[in-house]
Amino acid sequence: MSASNRQRALRLIVLFGLVSLMADVTYEGARSILGPYLALLGASGAIVGMISGIGELLSYGLRPLYGYLTDRLRRPWIFTIPGYAMSVLAIPLLALTRAWPAAAVLILIERLGKAVRTPARDTMLSYAASEIGPGKGFGLHEALDQIGAVGGPLGMALILQLSGRYDLAFGILLIPALLTLGLLITARLLYPTPQHLEVPPTDPGKALPKGTADPRFRQYLIFVALSVAGLVHFQLLSFHLKQMRLVADPVIPVLFAAAMLVDAAAGLLFGALYDRFGLRVLVTIPAFSAVAAPLIFSGYPLLLLIGVMLWGAVIGGQETIMRAAIPSLVAREERGTAYGLFNGIYGLAWFLGSAAMGALYDLSLGGVIAFAIGMELMALSVFLRMPR
Repeated sequence: MSASNRQRALRLIVLFGLVSLMADVTYEGARSILGPYLALLGASGAIVGMISGIGELLSYGLRPLYGYLTDRLRRPWIFTIPGYAMSVLAIPLLALTRAWPAAAVLILIERLGKAVRTPARDTMLSYAASEIGPGKGFGLHEALDQIGAVGGPLGMALILQLSGRYDLAFGILLIPALLTLGLLITARLLYPTPQHLEVPPTDPGKALPKGTADPRFRQYLIFVALSVAGLVHFQLLSFHLKQMRLVADPVIPVLFAAAMLVDAAAGLLFGALYDRFGLRVLVTIPAFSAVAAPLIFSGYPLLLLIGVMLWGAVIGGQETIMRAAIPSLVAREERGTAYGLFNGIYGLAWFLGSAAMGALYDLSLGGVIAFAIGMELMALSVFLRMPR
């Protein structure tokens, strides 16, 4: 590996990280205020839930298709740029809506854009990350991404506090949206063929066999599904905090922001550990998740805080080393398909796990904890049986 190629790879990762930072300011900022805005436009709770559900179905359900197309066409930029454009330009247009159906269409366009771009972007990131270490590369990207995920909602809270105007809040998001596209076009001009950043192995014996049907990759997807399904998601956690009145309402988004900061730091740490120790570092994700569940629902503020921080660390691990591991499991030519399948399985597991824990919550808090721990133990079992 030449020093110049390593520097070019690092610059591309930083560019993609800045793209994600600005994009997250845009759509995570918007998502933090969409619920009350839809209510203001006359939507019912059922409609809000339906829009959210259809949006996530589009976002995750179509990623395997766009991952497959990324591999077949070998032109990842034709999905990355339009996908980002759909997402970030749909958000400022919410400032012009006066009825919930129009807002719903824009929300779904934003989610569709994420499905279009994600497998292609992750594939390009994997090419660059191979030169500096997959864990470090995805960890750096995740850290920059989470800065935007924290800054966007906090910015929207400040604007609403000062002006009380949702149209102004959405309209201001045009600024980070345009910065997103500017950075993305810069990356495209500087790196038209990012696949050339990754140096293929000189030893043919080190190349992975083609086929995402490889047994190791199938086992890995089962591990991902079980681990993701067992993670208590923040929607249920925030609902629990509100129902039990464990903390004041303004503290809930502060806890989320703190967890996102832990996410960013954990992504960097997990990434460095992955590059040193390999796949075995993945064992920490279900282990941390299993410990977080009883702490989150313990009812004690200090244990709750520790649980939320562990939750943030799990998200950092999922977004970093779960993605970084894929190039070691599939052939280079099928990486887009693999990332699409990974994201599709991730979304389906997220939905099924959340639905199951939501139903259990109404019956027994202990049932939620038992379900979460049970899923993580099964994930550990699958991982430990996976050939290295």
